[in-house]
Amino acid sequence: MIRKIIKIDTEKCNGCGACARACHEGAIDIIDGKARLTRENYCDGLGDCLPECPTGAITFEEREAPAYDEAAVLAAKQSKSSQLTQWPCQIKLVPVSAPYFNGAELLIAADCTAYAYKNFHDDYMKGRITLIGCPKLDAVDYSAKLTEILKLNDIKSITLLRMEVPCCGGLEMAAKKALQDSGKSIPLQVVTLSIDGKVL
Repeated sequence: MIRKIIKIDTEKCNGCGACARACHEGAIDIIDGKARLTRENYCDGLGDCLPECPTGAITFEEREAPAYDEAAVLAAKQSKSSQLTQWPCQIKLVPVSAPYFNGAELLIAADCTAYAYKNFHDDYMKGRITLIGCPKLDAVDYSAKLTEILKLNDIKSITLLRMEVPCCGGLEMAAKKALQDSGKSIPLQVVTLSIDGKVL
């Protein structure tokens, strides 16, 4: 059938993932650093992803595409499972070297982010090795531990997810210090959430 559906210009896409997080239907994935419409039948054609794209890589087009399948979308949402791929996940407990770190996309998340952001597993944990901690509650020097993890393993990227509250600044500072002390050049993205779970 001919219908309105999104189109993603991969030349403009910077892989930030904002569109995938905004898509309530789960039609978009980030693959090899680019947004991809991987499930055309999940795209409802309403374009919640469009205003979230910072580069203007997403537009509408009318073309041959499978019909929007609301039943499949609902079934997928109900069958979602944990995206945690390793154990332990607390920074103070995780080993400094492990096979799952090799070639890993790393997520360093403040404890509260998992409770504040409803799609935490799919939007941030999926495809990443997850480390969690709270600099206010843990009497541990995160920067030293994170430095060793970065030094001893082939980490491809780091996403740091924190709350807007001041105590989360300690987690961000620890990650930045660890990256500097590791002597490596690893892409670091810091995402800050408001206390009501919105990306700032």
